[in-house]
Amino acid sequence: MIGLLSEDIATTPHAGRIILGAQEVAREAGLTIVLVNTTQDPETVNRDADVLLRQSVDGVLYATMYHRVVRVPGVLVSVPTVLIDSQDEASRVPWTIPDETSGAQAAVEELIKYGHRRIGFLTNTDDVPATHGRLVGYRAGLGNAGLSVHDSLVVARPSETPGGYEAALELLSRDREVTALFCYNDRMAMGAYRAAAELGLRIPDDLSIVGFDNQEIIAEGLFPALTTVALPHYDMGRWATQRLISMLMHDDEEYIAADGSDSAVLSCPLVRRRSVAAPRTRA
Repeated sequence: MIGLLSEDIATTPHAGRIILGAQEVAREAGLTIVLVNTTQDPETVNRDADVLLRQSVDGVLYATMYHRVVRVPGVLVSVPTVLIDSQDEASRVPWTIPDETSGAQAAVEELIKYGHRRIGFLTNTDDVPATHGRLVGYRAGLGNAGLSVHDSLVVARPSETPGGYEAALELLSRDREVTALFCYNDRMAMGAYRAAAELGLRIPDDLSIVGFDNQEIIAEGLFPALTTVALPHYDMGRWATQRLISMLMHDDEEYIAADGSDSAVLSCPLVRRRSVAAPRTRA
């Protein structure tokens, strides 16, 4: 039996894909999964991990709310553990995370392919790996195409719809040469749609937009539907469970000594919809 310690993800759109991927692999191996939802508070995580271990699970999948570096709960040292969407700060257990950098680079390259040369980036204010990785990818996409990277084109706000609205309104109001926006996530992209409408800009005729996360309820609900980058939740769930089962099959009990070489950075594919088109000169 495998335990899944789910840090708030059970109430998010992402959880289903992680759980589905994990459950399919576990079922193929004749194993069941016991789910315990926890929070981001370290004391609560330790308590809930202890509750999970009392269910006599053979190993634990620990899935965090978003990509970050974590301290693995001490009570999990006694069982094989694999992290999903986070990295172990002590490099003791395997982990799987999204490739934030290449995903962002693919988003920018998609805009460049359509002919955009002045591309804004609406980014997050939180100090997390996704913030840094997506900024690196944005810059790499521009740099590889021989385009200059201007700090003035990067606007940081909280990564919610109001933050995207504020960031887009600020950038588009002061720089009318911007023809495309890459947004930190789909919620910020939704705010950017509102800002564009207020400024009389049509998507994608006057402004192209690409998001990140592929939250389908947002991306498919916007008009036009949003081109975005998908986080590999299903693949992370599958990989982590396969790795955990492999650990359970070994009797040497060296599962806690992982050096990172058996961890995985999984690609974030671009999901094309209808929010990107070739730029045209504004009046």
